[in-house]
Amino acid sequence: MSGSGFAGRFGFSRRGWRSLLQFFTLFSLCIALIVGCGGAPDTEQPASPAASEEAGSSRITMGTTQKVETLDPADAYTIFTGILLYNMGDRLYTYEPGTTDLVPQLATEMPTVSDDGLTYTIPLREGVTLHDGTAFNAEVMKFSIDRFIQNGGGPAFLLGDVVDSVEASGEYELTITLKAEFAGFPALLSFWGVTPVPPDAYEIGEGSFKPDSFIGTGPYKLASLNADSIKLDVNEDYWGEPPANQGIDIQIYASPANLYNTFRTSGLDIAYQTLDPDQIASLQREEDSGGWEVIEAGTNVINYMTLNQKIEPTSDLNVRKAIAAMIDRNLINERVFQGNAEPLYSMIPTSFEIYKPVFEQAYGDGDFNKARAFLEEAGYSESNPLNFEIWYPSASTERSIIANTLKESIEQGLPGLVTVAVNSAERATLSEGVDTGLYETVLLNWYPDFYDPDNFTQPFFSCDQGSPETLCEKGASQGNGSFYYSQKANDLITQERAEQDPAARDAVFTELQDLSAEDVPYIPLWQNKDYVFVQDGIENVSIEPTQQFLLWQISK
Repeated sequence: MSGSGFAGRFGFSRRGWRSLLQFFTLFSLCIALIVGCGGAPDTEQPASPAASEEAGSSRITMGTTQKVETLDPADAYTIFTGILLYNMGDRLYTYEPGTTDLVPQLATEMPTVSDDGLTYTIPLREGVTLHDGTAFNAEVMKFSIDRFIQNGGGPAFLLGDVVDSVEASGEYELTITLKAEFAGFPALLSFWGVTPVPPDAYEIGEGSFKPDSFIGTGPYKLASLNADSIKLDVNEDYWGEPPANQGIDIQIYASPANLYNTFRTSGLDIAYQTLDPDQIASLQREEDSGGWEVIEAGTNVINYMTLNQKIEPTSDLNVRKAIAAMIDRNLINERVFQGNAEPLYSMIPTSFEIYKPVFEQAYGDGDFNKARAFLEEAGYSESNPLNFEIWYPSASTERSIIANTLKESIEQGLPGLVTVAVNSAERATLSEGVDTGLYETVLLNWYPDFYDPDNFTQPFFSCDQGSPETLCEKGASQGNGSFYYSQKANDLITQERAEQDPAARDAVFTELQDLSAEDVPYIPLWQNKDYVFVQDGIENVSIEPTQQFLLWQISK
């Protein structure tokens, strides 16, 4: 879903904080690597929503450990709140279910693009009303986009960086002018926050948000939002296909253990985000006898190591190549994730057809002979060993285990030649250090904001200000801690953003992947798998290739 990384193009002012927050939400599964799945539930466990359901109801009960901090689409910037907004609101464009094919939703056609690539004219759907009865039209959509940009919420930069102006060029026609060409712009308009809200209920103003309510156009309406529960009712006046159920009741659990135990005892129809690896493995083993189904899906979240080119020893290209060769992704997958992850060999995830495993081709996995050759080229030996550091957020048990697994593997594979120091820092300290270039290498992750390869290249490889001598002084790669500067990378990103022909654009992304393996500013490591656990009798549950969860398809 669309991205935020640990340190995006604005350093840590916006994008960085979202990624750090996600360390403690979407991937909270790491905690239970220490706490077994048989742990006792919390003493104050919320009652199962299933227990209160009337017999014969087709309402769906779902459990999660995710929290909801805000439902304001101009400020919501976590995966789970994005799923809720996706089901309560519509966007100009969306994806055909089960595919990555972008299609109109509140728009009636794909946009008409001007010859200079800057102006997008979008015809809008008529006869749509918002949950409060407000009629949807171009003025409502313009208001909502202006508010998204001007209110200054977490995701505001997504449109603020690229949109120059928004005009209601007709009652049902929207014209958006960009600051620079961006071929991925229609995909950006599928972001969950770019959804219409009524001007009478919301206002434009810096920091003016409504975190506890939502009024949109989608198939569900928000019935209630509490600290430990969320209730979605069917929008009876929805313009599109009605939901296949009577509503969704979501229970928020304090721990994976509570979620796991409630689902095992049939207290929930669905459990989603997040169980620990032991619990996942247990539910997989007992799937045939337990009366449930384990649905496995990929994820577009990438996990990687950033390498700081401003300081030694990672300023040396051969050292960066050696570290790339030392990484054993299969060991990480087996030891840390019990096989429930996927090795990653490009900064573009495997869900894209243009994914190219460039790091596997260039460096392999745990190829210590290759690593030794790179280190010898850099002047290292047993009498002059390489010492380097791996840093991670101190609250992330998962990354602690991974860092120490890498340390053990590397020091055993290259005894006397390499020593690895594992260090951690509190998230605010770490974020500042990444931004200023304090750390040699850091374990990070990236949550895409929208489903386009640009969201896995521009935020990593572009630089707004810099040179080969100074490296990146301002821009995306500076904020991500690599300080990578490449005029070729900048030119390729400009080229792909301007290219409207999909095949030609894909060729540019292939070049960018090749370049990333040549210069090694980052080392891709793994993608986690996503799981949904479903009781027998619950149908049409799936995670979309774009990582969305379409609740309206679920039937009982």
